Amino acid sequence: MSETKAAAARFKDLVLDATDYQSLADWWCAALGYVRRPVPEGERTAPIGDPAGVGPVIWIVPVPEPKTVKNRMHLDVWGDTERLVALGATVIRRRDDEIEWDVLADPEGNEFCVFTPPTPPGRE
Repeated sequence: MSETKAAAARFKDLVLDATDYQSLADWWCAALGYVRRPVPEGERTAPIGDPAGVGPVIWIVPVPEPKTVKNRMHLDVWGDTERLVALGATVIRRRDDEIEWDVLADPEGNEFCVFTPPTPPGRE
């Protein structure tokens, strides 16, 4: 067994850029069941997080320019594609013989992948 070295970094939060950051924060709250977090004094941002405090905080921050190219990093979520589309997501690619997830975009074009939630034990 190899010796474990201390990490150079540790995951803290996730940040999404948005031209309409307040609306996008509302959208992600509806999509994930998250709630708004207090905004640090003097900051223009919309932090959201799991109401139970589980999972990462997502900071939705304002930027002046719209998204123009494919994300190099994205969220993977367990979820229901059709419900997300009803909330305003756009389908980029449906699952097929090559991928077992759907690729969607939020209202500002940020891509994310939607996986079918695992079946709870005893409900197979």
